[in-house]
Amino acid sequence: MVVTRFAPSPTGYLHIGGLRTALYSYLWAKRNNGKFLFRIEDTDLARNSKAAADAIVEAFKWVGLAHEGEIVYQSERFDLYKSYVQKLLDAGKAYKCYMSKEELDALREAQMARKERPKYDGRYRDFTGTPPVGVEPVIRIKAPTSGVISFVDGVKGEVSFNASDMLDDFIIARSDGTPTYNFVVVIDDALMGVNEVIRGDDHLSNTPKQIILYQALGFDIPKFYHVPMILNPQGKKLSKRDGAVDVMEYKREGYLPEALLNFLIRLGWSHGDQEIFSFEQMQELFDPSNINKSASAYNQEKLVWLNAHYIKQASHARLIDELRFFDVDITLHVKKELLIDALRDRAKTLVEFAAMVKQILEAPMCYDEKAVEKFLTAEGLTVLEQYLEALKDAKELNSASEFETVTKGFLEEKGLKLKDLAQAIRIAMVGNSVSPSIFEVLEIIGYANVIQRIQKLISYKRS
Repeated sequence: MVVTRFAPSPTGYLHIGGLRTALYSYLWAKRNNGKFLFRIEDTDLARNSKAAADAIVEAFKWVGLAHEGEIVYQSERFDLYKSYVQKLLDAGKAYKCYMSKEELDALREAQMARKERPKYDGRYRDFTGTPPVGVEPVIRIKAPTSGVISFVDGVKGEVSFNASDMLDDFIIARSDGTPTYNFVVVIDDALMGVNEVIRGDDHLSNTPKQIILYQALGFDIPKFYHVPMILNPQGKKLSKRDGAVDVMEYKREGYLPEALLNFLIRLGWSHGDQEIFSFEQMQELFDPSNINKSASAYNQEKLVWLNAHYIKQASHARLIDELRFFDVDITLHVKKELLIDALRDRAKTLVEFAAMVKQILEAPMCYDEKAVEKFLTAEGLTVLEQYLEALKDAKELNSASEFETVTKGFLEEKGLKLKDLAQAIRIAMVGNSVSPSIFEVLEIIGYANVIQRIQKLISYKRS
């Protein structure tokens, strides 16, 4: 059974690079009828934030990546880690190092002066003397001093590290007893049954250390897939301006979760020329062996295009529900379905959608002065006043077709074209000269409100 995991550190919010890794891990487990697990790596008590941890969980719920079992918090497992530290000490595979910070700094300065790679020199590796007084030891693993550490990466192929270049006897527990990142990752992945690890290639340098720990602890080594990073269009590290923001910021900016997931799966993976993938298709088709070996470029325009597509595809009920997040509730509006259909093809984000809904449902508080000057000349204003009387004479109009019939009759009587009146109506309805089909807008707003808005614009222009 394939068992994958996502294991973020709550030192910051979940960004899209992390979400992409989680998505890949989730999809690969689901394709193989396996398990996708979720772990919060919060052993760094000084840097961790409960708010960040909660935000990561919230982001997972928003995008719909369900995990098996409870969330594992490393901060609740310190006793477990200590027991494994002791096992390595008892087996002679780890040892206590009493080197002081001053000694370590002096060693590194000397090595750098000789243009050597700074590393611990193993001076306490086989120490049998009396420990120095007043020094709380760290615990170091006995790492190999020669040879090659190799593994077959699912993305990069065979990867090899010379032990002498990469490793020293690295620390697995600090002097205060807290375990280090590489140590707890290995224990948790092994005990949770994780056998395939998909993660960013910024973790590649951790892999030889973790392999040493798997071997020392007698655990099976999982298969690794190291995914190239997401870069900005200029080939540099993503900044906040490029999209490296909290995943929940995408919700606040009006993106649908399925659009974001579709966008992310295509950042580094492809299936022919297909661009749009349902969640079911992602689970059916994704294979991490097909992840690109090179970095991917973030493309905001593609994300916006995908979001517009999913807004068009969403049901009325879904969009009504989504709009509530932006303080727009059209649940009780009698023309809510018509309103959605009139706007869904024009909106690229839910923020835009909400703004357009408000523009139609709320009477204008002000008007586009350039539009007023252009379309409400003295002649245009007279036509609008005459049109208002025609509407009043109609008594009650309930549908777009009824508004259209009365309007065309009025225009024919006056020898005018729709272009001579339509923009003035739009300004009265929404405050500017841009809107969906004018007759649909009139139906949505409703007869009584249409009369009031035209009267308001005429009064504004006459004052």
